[in-house]
Amino acid sequence: MLYDKTILAILQNDFSADFSKHKSFKNYATLFKLYDTLKHKQNDQVSKDIIYSSILNNIETGILILQKEENDWNIFLMNEYFSRHFTVPKVSKWSYLRNQLPSLCGIIEEQNFEEIKTSLQIRVNNQDTQTFVMQSSRSKTFNQDYYIVLLDSIQKVVEKTEKEAWVNLMKVISHELLNSLTPIRSLSQNLQELVQQESLSQEDLEDIKQSVFTMLNRSDHLQKFVESYRKLAMLPTPKKERVELSQLIETTLQLMAPLFKQEKIQVSNTIAFNRWLEIDKNQMEQVIINLLTNSIYALSDQVEKQIIIAAELKEKRIFITITDTGNGIDTEIEDKVFLPFFTTRKEGAGIGLTLSKSIVEAHGGYLAFQNENDTTSFVICLVE
Repeated sequence: MLYDKTILAILQNDFSADFSKHKSFKNYATLFKLYDTLKHKQNDQVSKDIIYSSILNNIETGILILQKEENDWNIFLMNEYFSRHFTVPKVSKWSYLRNQLPSLCGIIEEQNFEEIKTSLQIRVNNQDTQTFVMQSSRSKTFNQDYYIVLLDSIQKVVEKTEKEAWVNLMKVISHELLNSLTPIRSLSQNLQELVQQESLSQEDLEDIKQSVFTMLNRSDHLQKFVESYRKLAMLPTPKKERVELSQLIETTLQLMAPLFKQEKIQVSNTIAFNRWLEIDKNQMEQVIINLLTNSIYALSDQVEKQIIIAAELKEKRIFITITDTGNGIDTEIEDKVFLPFFTTRKEGAGIGLTLSKSIVEAHGGYLAFQNENDTTSFVICLVE
């Protein structure tokens, strides 16, 4: 009887009993050990569920997890942010949620509960519609089918990105300003002490000359830094004209030819077609020159020095790719590549890639890079 009750308790996940003081404990020691082991595992699982639930409910992202039961989907989990933000009670039926949020549920059903990455507009509390970034994924575990939906307000995503960009920019600007102002202030204090003396020795005069020279040098550096910032902040609107792709590439390569020859770099232009582009010729030449200059720097310590220029047409867009046989971009600086004034070159100003990215974006395209097989390719995407 006790044996059957214990087995039944295990099957029903009822671990409220304590058999350690039962008179038959020794007779069923192995069974009770199994019972206690499963009891501890369930307690651990309950603790983990509480922690995971707390984490999910404190995330400022809408999270919805669906579970498939036979041919229907039901709500497995809805976090606090989702429920509060969309004023939806924590229901269990998909049909009820569909009535509450038809725009969201409609997209999910149209895609047959497959993976989605898109943006959509949802009306919240009868107010103006808000735009959200939606990502969903589907996973199966132990014969269970789950569908996970993440929703982020586009405003929150943009604000986060802008804040991170401003923080990084201010770090760089503060660093550059302090690098110049600190020695200038120190030298100014030294000069003040010298000129207050009744007489100046030859050594004092040499100190004054050296101090003035250093202050002028740092002032020039600071002026160039500010001019670089102005160049980034005040990029003129592109004056577009019809330019042939082949002409754009050939003109740029001719301008760079002396440097290629000096550095013994082999350049291969593999573009086998021609197209007309609506671009600002001077600005786009500057972009390609900046990218080629970076390639020259990347090849300075390489035995094999080669730059390959390629292009392809895809969905009414032209993708111009510049690849070199350098070591590629280190993983730890990938997120800083387009950051203003960030550079790994001693003589670099750190605005080339930032300026190039701004120019391409002003043309309605984008500039990106790809790291593959320890090499880096920069891709210019332009609309035909």
